[in-house]
Amino acid sequence: MNRTGTPVVGATMTDVRLDDAPDLPAERDALIGSAGRKRRRQRGERLMVPRADFRSYYGRPVLKPPTWETWDIAGYLFLGGLAGASSTLAAAAEFTGRPRLARALKAGAATAIAGSLYNLVHDLGRPERFLNMLRMVKVTSPMSIGSWLLAGYAPMAFVAAGAMVTGRFTAVGRLATVGAGLLGPGIATYTGALISNTAVPAWHEGHREMPLLFAGSAAAAAGGLGLLVTPPAETGPARRAALLGAVTELAMTRRLEQRLGPLAEPMQQDAGGALIRAGKAFTGSAALTLALAGRNPKASVAAGAALLAGSLCTRFGIFLAGVASARDPKYTVAPQRERLAARAEVGQAQQ
Repeated sequence: MNRTGTPVVGATMTDVRLDDAPDLPAERDALIGSAGRKRRRQRGERLMVPRADFRSYYGRPVLKPPTWETWDIAGYLFLGGLAGASSTLAAAAEFTGRPRLARALKAGAATAIAGSLYNLVHDLGRPERFLNMLRMVKVTSPMSIGSWLLAGYAPMAFVAAGAMVTGRFTAVGRLATVGAGLLGPGIATYTGALISNTAVPAWHEGHREMPLLFAGSAAAAAGGLGLLVTPPAETGPARRAALLGAVTELAMTRRLEQRLGPLAEPMQQDAGGALIRAGKAFTGSAALTLALAGRNPKASVAAGAALLAGSLCTRFGIFLAGVASARDPKYTVAPQRERLAARAEVGQAQQ
């Protein structure tokens, strides 16, 4: 019945009118029910909010994407890995009678860790924020352990390079070379554990492969640096490290994409996917060149440059893919629902 008291044809006791329009359009009806099942509609009730999408909270991101600057943090990831692996390879070169390779890698390690620290502090905003991380030691925190690794490694890398350049305090320089070489693997890989310890879906779900992927990428970059700046007669350790690192990087990238399934989409799309594909191409071509060309000087230089480019592209691609996965709510919600469904199945099986 409308305001004039005239009955409305077709009206029922279940109608709920918010105005006196007898021909309320169907798209303004309220839908009773959930999970996509068709239920009887109650006419007349307007939707006051948009229908909820399973991927989001009313269109808003479920996670707040990382606010890190791409050039700062992705550069920090690449340069730190290059520095750590270079120090380990430099120690091996020095104690196997390859002084030119050792000198080149010590200089490269010192330069790379200086750049990595600069990027980290620049992103933090103030140097004292890094020092504040050293106020405690928490063995379950990759950030805490990584901060202490950096605090111990960087001075030794600088001392090793300084003693090599000046020719003074050679005994101290050799001790620093050994120390930096021992801490190098931790510096090269802790960032993989660090980003996997966040809530960013593509990083967190890849916690099994990420440290190994970063280790392979770091070894490939350090081997590439040695090939690029050292005469072929001394590049034996660099060549072996480059090949091992390249194979590990390619294998872990492949395994990561296969195991993550739909969650690996950000690693195959947009800028992150393009950089990861470029990293695979550079690294794969370099490994093939080293395997076929042997000690050819021009081939070694080309392979070294390609390995550095491949490692750089991979680190930047992984970073951008992680940020993209945090922006799209489906990459957060879908894995959570899969885990809940798996737990429910386990519970039903135990009953």
